[in-house]
Amino acid sequence: MKIKILTSILLIILFQTNISFSQESWSLERCITYALDKNITIKQMDLYRQGYEANKLQSILNLLPTLNASGAYSASYGRALDQTTYQFTSNQKVGSLNASLSSNLVVFNGLQKINTIRQNEYNLLAGLKDLEKLRNDISLNVAAGYLQILFNQELVQIAKNQVGVTQLQVDRTGKLVEAGSLPNGNLLEIQSQQASEELQLINYQNSLDISYLTLSQILELDSVGTFKIQIPDFSKVGEEDILTSVNQIYQDALLNLPQVKSSEYKLKSAEMGLAISRGASSPRIFLSGSYGSGYSDIRKQTTGLVPTEEAIGYTKGASPETVYATYPVPTLAEYPLKMQMKDNASTTITVGASIPIFNGWMIRTNISNSRINVLNSKYTLDITKKNLYKDIQQAFADAIAALKKYRSTEKALAAINQSYKYTEQKFEVGLVNTVDYYTAKNQLAKTQSDLLQAKYDYIFRSRILDFYRGKPLKL
Repeated sequence: MKIKILTSILLIILFQTNISFSQESWSLERCITYALDKNITIKQMDLYRQGYEANKLQSILNLLPTLNASGAYSASYGRALDQTTYQFTSNQKVGSLNASLSSNLVVFNGLQKINTIRQNEYNLLAGLKDLEKLRNDISLNVAAGYLQILFNQELVQIAKNQVGVTQLQVDRTGKLVEAGSLPNGNLLEIQSQQASEELQLINYQNSLDISYLTLSQILELDSVGTFKIQIPDFSKVGEEDILTSVNQIYQDALLNLPQVKSSEYKLKSAEMGLAISRGASSPRIFLSGSYGSGYSDIRKQTTGLVPTEEAIGYTKGASPETVYATYPVPTLAEYPLKMQMKDNASTTITVGASIPIFNGWMIRTNISNSRINVLNSKYTLDITKKNLYKDIQQAFADAIAALKKYRSTEKALAAINQSYKYTEQKFEVGLVNTVDYYTAKNQLAKTQSDLLQAKYDYIFRSRILDFYRGKPLKL
């Protein structure tokens, strides 16, 4: 019973902790870190990076000599060749065992192996830069989604303020209509304006919900739930000037942005590919060695010689006599496996060279294709740099335009706000009709919306310029 009670208490604590964690506001840095940790595309790109590392390691190991061992046992029946004595046997089973150890080393092959190592190194570096670019793209998407939420939140707040002000006018006009000071048509006009503003508030709230959903999808969250973001302090927006030139930002971007480095590494990889293709036309020098031995179960070992006489003929004459010859006859014994493997051992060392003369023009074709790949990589690098410069130009122009719009709209808002207050005072004493009043009120709301749009547009564009210069994304 005590265990069940303790378990229930622990679950309640964990549940409350999870609720407090989920209700905690997320900063932009936390959103970016979470998105980079959970994104599946990044995990896939990291697998490619591991493959590049494996290819590089293998190309280094290919410099080492090969070493292989082999062994085989065979049984022959009938007429067979004894490999240890090179004699034929008949009507006999022959069991033989062969073992060998061989090694091969390429001494020179036009530096193809060295250039392959270099090419795989550049492929790995390019893969790392591609991974970094993907992380940057996701970070920018998170920042854009984050700012969109902030923009929509302020639009919702403006709409709520408008609805609140209109509600006060509805209450005031309703009392005046009841007192007979104003016709009922005035109340209907204000109620119509209130309905329109409430609809606008609902639209802004829907946009805010959608922007939260978009950001949660970028973060790979299971659901939006109680996910909320922190509201940074933008009180100093518009006070700073963009002093850096486009060329300076571009020079910084060339040093910091991964897409340029990736294209440069891919160009170097293509150049190494061309060197590898050219290396195929050079002579190939190799060194090889082998060690082997064998065993036969019918082979016997000579242990000694025994003199043996054998008749070889007869003498001439009336009484011929047999002529004998004496020669040694070897005595045989079992030949153990260990001794045969030792006695039959042989070592071979080979130094060789092969010279490509004609291979269906394949080497020339590979060299030509490698040259084309180098040119294509150069064009890709040029395109990457040109697109980067254009993007920086556009971002710089957009940031300047957004800053100018923000400052001018800020001044316009101050003037329109004063004009609205004056119109509101005149409306309350009956000097301005409903149409003029709500025209001023709608103009104020529109200017507030324009100011918000210019502010967040400038924030995003200026942060992109900082990002090009190698600064982390912060608000």
